[in-house]
Amino acid sequence: MWNKVNQQISESLHETFELSSKQTLKSYGSKKLYKISNQHHQFLVKVAPIQALERFECEVNNREKLIRDSDFLIADTITLGTSVEFCFLVLEWLELDHRNENWLECGENLAKLHQRHEQEMYGLEEDNYIHELPQPNQWHKKWEVFFAEERIGWQLQLLAEKGVVLTDIDTFVEHLKPLLPHHVAPSLVHGNFWHGNIGFSERKPVLFSPACYYGDREIDIATASLFAPLPEAFYQGYSSIYPLADNASQRLAIYRLYPLLVQANLFAGKYLRDAAEQVNAILK
Repeated sequence: MWNKVNQQISESLHETFELSSKQTLKSYGSKKLYKISNQHHQFLVKVAPIQALERFECEVNNREKLIRDSDFLIADTITLGTSVEFCFLVLEWLELDHRNENWLECGENLAKLHQRHEQEMYGLEEDNYIHELPQPNQWHKKWEVFFAEERIGWQLQLLAEKGVVLTDIDTFVEHLKPLLPHHVAPSLVHGNFWHGNIGFSERKPVLFSPACYYGDREIDIATASLFAPLPEAFYQGYSSIYPLADNASQRLAIYRLYPLLVQANLFAGKYLRDAAEQVNAILK
């Protein structure tokens, strides 16, 4: 496979590339991460079974959307390819500096991304993935219908197919819809915006692993506050550009259910218990 990687990088660079160093990086799920380099270049390589090719293709498309529409630093795609058993995605290597973080600019950049209301409907022109789970994006005119059906209903159905029933899906989906309507223009959201998908390179905020679609901007804020709350400077930067509505907290609690259900589908355990508690709290 690595000969194929060398070949395709060479074609993309229009010069001969032959890796001289390969370092295995920490990774999760079915994909493996590597840093490869030679005397002149460094790249990040994601490798997964060939069945993951569509997932990599979606990631490339999502990265292109963020490069086009945001001020975040997004690694360029160098090449995408396959061998007999594997698919691989080669990305620009960005050197991260965890000691020199600029959370104020991170918040400002997210707010500016959310201010671009160029789409009139909720969804995306293609389905994509969040982590390794399919994420349907059928277009909807009403946000409450999109979120209740394409996000919560879908994740509950994935759990039900594993024999885990948290609630009656149809009843819960209909229960959610009246809780969500508010005046919201569709924004391009990162879709999986949390501490682990944010970095800094030369103080410039970097985003990883997008799961983009057009939706309520509060989705990114809700996800960011769930697993590892971001520094106050992030919220100051965001609010200075695009403050949240006064009643946003009512919806944020509901929006946090989606990433909890994603984690419950992937890992069960504590996430499953937390998701069940959140479902019951919403039903009260």
